[in-house]
Amino acid sequence: MTRILGIETSCDETGVAVVEDGRRILSSEVASQVPIHAAFGGVVPEIASRQHIRCISQLAQKAFSDAGVPPSGLDGIAATIGPGLMGSLLVGVNFAKALAYAWGLPFIPVHHLEGHIFSPFLTDNPPEFPFLALVVSGGHTSLIDCPRPHEYHIIGATRDDAVGESFDKVARLLDLPYPGGPSIQKAAEQGNPKAIRFPRAMTAGANAGLDFSYSGLKTAVLYEMRKTTAPIADVAASFQEAAVDVLVVKTRLALEQTGAARLVLAGGVAANRLLRDRLDAEIHVPVHMPPLSLCVDNGAMIAAAADSRLKHGLIGDLRATPNPNLPLA
Repeated sequence: MTRILGIETSCDETGVAVVEDGRRILSSEVASQVPIHAAFGGVVPEIASRQHIRCISQLAQKAFSDAGVPPSGLDGIAATIGPGLMGSLLVGVNFAKALAYAWGLPFIPVHHLEGHIFSPFLTDNPPEFPFLALVVSGGHTSLIDCPRPHEYHIIGATRDDAVGESFDKVARLLDLPYPGGPSIQKAAEQGNPKAIRFPRAMTAGANAGLDFSYSGLKTAVLYEMRKTTAPIADVAASFQEAAVDVLVVKTRLALEQTGAARLVLAGGVAANRLLRDRLDAEIHVPVHMPPLSLCVDNGAMIAAAADSRLKHGLIGDLRATPNPNLPLA
């Protein structure tokens, strides 16, 4: 039995969790900064790092208390090493390294995307390698071939805006609250997704492939807002339909090309109801999705990935330095 303390501070959520055997969450604490950054319409890096400093110690104490695990009962300390905001990453990594040094435990650096990929392993129906992963968030839109633990091949990525970023930008165009994903989903519930035919970039013809592009869709919404009298709900629903349609089309193509027998969905946009429903209905292989609580950044997913890394002998040392642009593969 192994128990890992996982720490996630790559952006604006402070996550601390204790996970047993990479599968069972003993405790998980997440402090969201959404109300703070909402006034600015997006994350302010300096404010984010200061908020991490303010709350990380208290969250760790509560995680230990809820888990009922003393430091002597841990097998390792893990933290997100990148990518992300440099100031935010430094808070989590330095806190984790300090604990690892003080308690004589291995320090296990984890890539942020790897953490998301491991989030469905914390469910009652964990995936088995190999699989295809669709990781969708504010900073990433990636199709990743995962043949075995900790071996990743990125076969599709965004060429400009990530899908989550496009949700935030379009929400601002529609004067909807930050963050954009939940706001657009809520507005779309009252709208007609067929009201406006927005473009589905790179899904047909010579440009069809596994890469994504969302900048054109965002621009199309801007032009539509300048000329249309359509209700905001119709614009939101039509945008969401187009954004999700691209994800489903590319995922289906990637499954055909790789022959993968299962799909993992992860990342903040994995909480989108339309995306989850369409993948369930249209993808004819088992689809493993994290619960909504594990779609947001959290320490439990970092601990789950770190548990596997520890068991495969993939640990770091106290010289490890955060990298805001850390590649997965």
